[in-house]
Amino acid sequence: MLEKNLIGGNWVGGAQALEIRNPSDLSDLIATYGLAGTGEVEAAFAAARKAQPAWGRATLEQRSLVLEAIARGIFDNKDKLAQILAREGGKTVPDALGEVMRAGHIARFFAGEALRLPGEKLGSVRPNVDVEITRDPVGVVGLITPWNFPVATPMWKIAPALAFGNGVVWKPSEKTPGISVAIAEIVAASGIPAGVFNLLIGAGPDVGAAVIAQADAISFTGSSTTGRRIAVACAERLIRCQMEMGGKNPLVVLDDADLDLAADIAVNGAFFQQGQRCTASSRLIVTSGIHDAFVKACADRIARLRVGHALKAETQIGPVIDDTQFRKNLGYIDIAKSENARLATGGEALELDTKGYYLAPTLFADTTNAMRINREEVFGPVATVIRVADYEEALAVANDTDYGLSAGICTTSMKHARHFQRNVEAGMTMLNLPTAGVDYHTPFGGRKASSYGPREQGRYAVEFYTQIKTSYLLA
Repeated sequence: MLEKNLIGGNWVGGAQALEIRNPSDLSDLIATYGLAGTGEVEAAFAAARKAQPAWGRATLEQRSLVLEAIARGIFDNKDKLAQILAREGGKTVPDALGEVMRAGHIARFFAGEALRLPGEKLGSVRPNVDVEITRDPVGVVGLITPWNFPVATPMWKIAPALAFGNGVVWKPSEKTPGISVAIAEIVAASGIPAGVFNLLIGAGPDVGAAVIAQADAISFTGSSTTGRRIAVACAERLIRCQMEMGGKNPLVVLDDADLDLAADIAVNGAFFQQGQRCTASSRLIVTSGIHDAFVKACADRIARLRVGHALKAETQIGPVIDDTQFRKNLGYIDIAKSENARLATGGEALELDTKGYYLAPTLFADTTNAMRINREEVFGPVATVIRVADYEEALAVANDTDYGLSAGICTTSMKHARHFQRNVEAGMTMLNLPTAGVDYHTPFGGRKASSYGPREQGRYAVEFYTQIKTSYLLA
């Protein structure tokens, strides 16, 4: 039986079939999904446009209660959702459970934000005139989300969109449809009016393009290449867009850093969740005095990481998502070798008890920032070490990138920590913490090719999902 799309409160089939297999065990056929086409996109937007006006006029409490029900549904089903995510996406069960819990916290946070819709009342320069500044929904928003965080990332778009009265047409990655359907079932059971929320499982070039052509706003998370194309398409239609894209995140390690702490931070940020995080520490920029000891400490830790089936309790690093990503990762390893980077550990595909997309976590040393391996996002368990002379060179190298999402520094010097915080060209900075890992109630986003448009998450989400209205009233 084909798994389906949610349109206008009904589950409907698709024109084509897509088989999804477990990346930890390719003999495990998880399900077959019916892919939406342009007809389903048309129907989803028709349903959303019919339902959205009443939803936009609903009381703040009505919308808050729906978000609270979504949060409760996620928390109540956390173990089931984590199993689906681990089996389908290759995340270890603890990582999957952490992501599911984060999604529940996001929904609960926006249940509160729905009650705190901001506005202002101002005096006028004219006598007997009042000015009110209020916020209206944008309309029907298209949400295009990735496979690497297929629960948390969608929820930090879905929750504010619904909290502030918008209709939603959600197109998740076709690589993780099972967890998307499971989340959509929870949303559909929350008491939300039929048609306000819609799910389309479909390929990006077709369904994604059709969503962009009809939405009143687009929030996208994915590659910089795709994000640029979407931004151009949105500009041509004069609709707002929000892009969260790639990263080539630096972690600076200074001579005065705690060596063990710095190595733990680097390994956590670079390799956990298979390095498939836009915030992963992919460039480890290390000053000369600590460089050799740091490389050895990291290589020793990496070699001890347990790679295996995502559902096994002892596994620390699961498989990469699919064959496309697997081959891309291996291709970048070959590129690094061709650039004369020194392989410190890893660098090969692994054959385990079950056939899957297993890759040994890989660390290269003796690299320069000009190398292709340090310019392009790998999106896998691959990191490099760049040797620098001092803090000043480290900062210059950290900023010498097209990206600007997250940046970290390991040091015991508050002088350097504060200078780094003020001068690194990134949207988020970390002191003695991994570059990957942020709170659900704070703004998320970067600079340069990493992000475009208003920030996501926290109370800053209101800027994208509402539009301002200024009203003048004669007293």
